[in-house]
Amino acid sequence: MSTIGDGTRAVRAGLPEPQQYEPTLPGPVFAAHFHLSGEPVGPYTYGRETNPTWTHLEKAIGELEAPGEEVVTTVFASGMAAISAVLFSQTRAGDVVVLPDDGYQALPLVREQLEAYGVEVRTAPTGGDAQLTALEGAKLLWIETPSNPGLDVCDVRRLVEAAHAGGTLVAVDNTLATPIGQRPLDLGADFSVASDTKGMTGHGDILLGHVTCRDADLAAGVRRWRKVVGAIPGPMEAWLAHRSLATLQLRIERQCATALTLAEALVERPEVTGLRYPGLPSDPSYAVAVRQMRRFGSVVSFELADRKTAERFLQALRLVDDATSFGGLRSTAERRGRWGGDAVSEGFVRFSVGAEDPEDLLADVAQALDAATA
Repeated sequence: MSTIGDGTRAVRAGLPEPQQYEPTLPGPVFAAHFHLSGEPVGPYTYGRETNPTWTHLEKAIGELEAPGEEVVTTVFASGMAAISAVLFSQTRAGDVVVLPDDGYQALPLVREQLEAYGVEVRTAPTGGDAQLTALEGAKLLWIETPSNPGLDVCDVRRLVEAAHAGGTLVAVDNTLATPIGQRPLDLGADFSVASDTKGMTGHGDILLGHVTCRDADLAAGVRRWRKVVGAIPGPMEAWLAHRSLATLQLRIERQCATALTLAEALVERPEVTGLRYPGLPSDPSYAVAVRQMRRFGSVVSFELADRKTAERFLQALRLVDDATSFGGLRSTAERRGRWGGDAVSEGFVRFSVGAEDPEDLLADVAQALDAATA
C-alpha cells in the first residue's frame, strides 16, 4: 500500500499476515540453529545467516524506505556495521571512493581502513555539492545529508545524476532524516543506509543499523558481508526496534516541529551564532532541503562564545541530557568539540530535540542561556 499515510505505514509495517490466536507482532526468536533435515533449502538454517525476527524488521524498514516497491533491507548490529558493509563489500584495491570531509566522526577511521586495503579515498564538503569535483573514475560516492554535526545539505538528485553518468554507485547516510524525512532511493541512490540507534528506534536503548537497496545483486553483496563478518543484531534488539518503529511518525513529527520552533527562538538570542537547521527559511541549505526532504530532522546546531560558555549552558539545562547521540525521545545536547575530529569551534553545540512539551523545552533552553551568559 503506497497511498497510506506515514503514521499508518509505521504502525503496520512488517507485520505478518494475521493468524488466529497468534500475536500481531511475534516475539523474538532466540535460536542459533533450526531443525534442518535433508538439503538446506528453507529460509532459516543458522542464526548468523537468517532469523525470523530480522525478517519482520527488514520488511518493515523496506516498507518505510520505498513504499509499495520491492526492495531488500539488511539489518546490522550497529550503524557503523551497516556503513562498513556497503563500503567494504562494494570496493576493491585500486577503486576510488568519495567521502564527505564533514560527515560522521568515525568516517576517518573507515578511510584509514579503506586506504590500508588499497582503495583511494577522496573527500570534499557536503555543502555546495562539492563532492561533484571528486567523482571522476570513482566506484562509490558516499553522501551524508544533512551532515552530522554541521547540518549542511547537498542536492542528492544532482549528485546521483552525475555519479551514475560516470558509472559510480551512490550511498546516502540517511540517519539524521530517517525515511520519514527523506527517501534516498526515491532520489536515485543505490543504497539507503542508517544508524537505527538514532531516530529510527528513538529510545536510546538499542544499537542497530540497516542498508536498503532496490538492486538485488548489490543487496546480495551487502548481505554476504554481514554473514562473513558476523555483524548481526541480536533478536531482542531487532524485536525492540520493530516495536519502536510503530511510533516513528509520531516521534519525528513532534521532534521536527519542536526543532523548528527552537531554531526560530535561537535566532532571537544574540549570544547564539552559527545557527543551523535545514528547515529554517534563513538557513543556507533551506532551498535544497525543501526540494528533497519531507521533514527536516530533530537536530539543531549552534555556537556559543567559547568552551566555558557552552559547558555552563549544558550544565544549566534541566530537561536535556548531556549525551552524544541524537534522535531520541529525550532531548540531548553536547559540546561536540570535546571529542576532537569534527571541524567545529570549542563552543559548538549539537542539540537533539526530543518529545517534551515544546514550551517546557524552550523555557529550559532560555534559562540555560541566561545562566551561561550571566
